[in-house]
Amino acid sequence: MSADAKKGGKIRCDACPVMCYIAEGRAGACDRYGNDGGNLVRLDPLTVLDKTAAKGGAMVPFAAKTQEWDGEILPAANRFVTAIGAGTTYPDYKPAPFIVASEIGGVDMVTVVTEGIFSYCGVKAKIDTDRHLGPERAIVRAEGEAVGHVGTGEYGSQMLSLGGVNHLTGGSKREGRVTCDVLLRLCNGEAVELSVDDGADIVLQSGAAPIINGVREERMRVGCGSATIGMFARQWYGLVDDVVVVDDHITGVLSEHQAGKMLGARPTGIRIRGRRSTPGRYFQVAAPGTGWGGTDISDPLTILDDFDPRHARPGQSLLMVSTTGQQYAYYELDRDLRPVERDLPERLRHSVELIAENCEPALCSILFMGGAGGSLRAGVTENPVRLTRSVKDSLTYVSCGGAQAYVWPGGGITVMVDVAQMPRNAFGYVPTPALVAPIEFTMRLDDYAALGGHMDRVERLEDVLARSDLRELPHRGDNPWPTLPLNFRWKGGDGDDNGGGGG
Repeated sequence: MSADAKKGGKIRCDACPVMCYIAEGRAGACDRYGNDGGNLVRLDPLTVLDKTAAKGGAMVPFAAKTQEWDGEILPAANRFVTAIGAGTTYPDYKPAPFIVASEIGGVDMVTVVTEGIFSYCGVKAKIDTDRHLGPERAIVRAEGEAVGHVGTGEYGSQMLSLGGVNHLTGGSKREGRVTCDVLLRLCNGEAVELSVDDGADIVLQSGAAPIINGVREERMRVGCGSATIGMFARQWYGLVDDVVVVDDHITGVLSEHQAGKMLGARPTGIRIRGRRSTPGRYFQVAAPGTGWGGTDISDPLTILDDFDPRHARPGQSLLMVSTTGQQYAYYELDRDLRPVERDLPERLRHSVELIAENCEPALCSILFMGGAGGSLRAGVTENPVRLTRSVKDSLTYVSCGGAQAYVWPGGGITVMVDVAQMPRNAFGYVPTPALVAPIEFTMRLDDYAALGGHMDRVERLEDVLARSDLRELPHRGDNPWPTLPLNFRWKGGDGDDNGGGGG
């Protein structure tokens, strides 16, 4: 990192395009670099993962130089240098801050470590809920600024697409700043308040239950209304004459459904408002909303027409229930074949509880997605396209803060990673605005040389670990060890229970 440029006692930082002048004892606009006695220094420590410590449990950060030695010898192969705290490759021609070589299972390996400046980046938010957040393509806002949009709904979840280059740089300065702040906080595990045009107010946080219109969501639905009928038909047959599982997408009716027919269910004369798909399956029984089964109703009888007197009879029983079991009601038909609500019989309570038992906890999942552009790839090799080909050929393993990254097919290196699998506060920003995210490329040393890597900048792992500004964290046991996926393919595995597939 060059610190030659000086102005009025300040030094100039070249870590990003902002090119701050930083006074003595102060930090730049990103709070990541500072002026220490006229030297430009990285303020956050370089983060190292310790595979051996992962067996011990809690994630407790500590400085490598101040840790009291407990007498246990930890081989360097059990350490992985992440890109968190490493620094960037800006301007583009500079090699990555750390190119770390080590021997793993008799194979010479190298990990190229850098914090990428991502203008082309965003977040995919998976929100486990049936509740309607807003129409597809509706604008999602933070502090009144557009920061994303509602995507297509998935099975039991609603999806948001947040960020992206058009919000970061294509709108007003305030829109870009707010978007960058939302992405940074979500990726670092913080809670963020958002609103959807013509939709809901929501609070999102990675690994936490979403809060929708002030209500904390508890359960992810067990299935659509039709699937719920299929799963629990045996629990209802013989105990109740008919069951309706209310669902915004596919409402199920036991007496008409194939599951009910196969058990011998008889017609009940029930009539459902909506578009009939196949027997026992109905679309569009109500508008989307935050009520029963993701509809806008609070009274389930509103989806029923008059019963057909050719099949219905007085005293006939009916259970109506939502896809999570959180809403339910029991009825019996009177002389005029109108449903009258009664207390839920004990014989049916188990079935409602069984629906709830089969619902997973509602969570919010935040997946960072970004494209590794020219500066990233040039920091690895002088011929960047070779890195792309190496990744596509599975010769290079990509991780983000030590967590396994999914690399999208097609051109370029577009990665996606669950931020919950990464160390907390792994992300930063630059006020251009853009997000700063860690990314590591691990490969065999001879493959690195073949793709034109910066071999003159390779350091030994032992030398990097001797630095004083290290932060050491236990490796998550549910993440593949970054150097093992390639090792498994070459050597058939070494029996380490922290390893895994991939690559």
